[in-house]
Amino acid sequence: MKSLYTILLLVTSNVFMTLAWYGHLKLKEFSWGSSLPLFLIILISWGVAFFEYCFQVPANRMGYIGNGGSFSLIQLKVIQEIITLTVFVIFSTLLFKNETFRWNHILAFFFLIAAVYLVFKK
Repeated sequence: MKSLYTILLLVTSNVFMTLAWYGHLKLKEFSWGSSLPLFLIILISWGVAFFEYCFQVPANRMGYIGNGGSFSLIQLKVIQEIITLTVFVIFSTLLFKNETFRWNHILAFFFLIAAVYLVFKK
């Protein structure tokens, strides 16, 4: 159950992370967002990223084997990367209609899944 909770917290943190890193690219579509100075956009992104850390830090503390969790540090990182890419693909497909998910992206994703397999192999 701890493993599932860790993964759910990582998914939630990645939603906030993706919004913090890439969400500001959609602000120009709003009349009020197109004139914001870069410094203010950075502050807004930091504000969103704060919530990412509120989920990411507990997820890693709870999931780490050294704290009674199920995952090694390397396993946590690889899980994090797979979740990051999954959330990003969903985000970019839904919000950025000019971005295309192509065959080479699918192949790269397959290799990342293979990396997860290898990291968990004893």
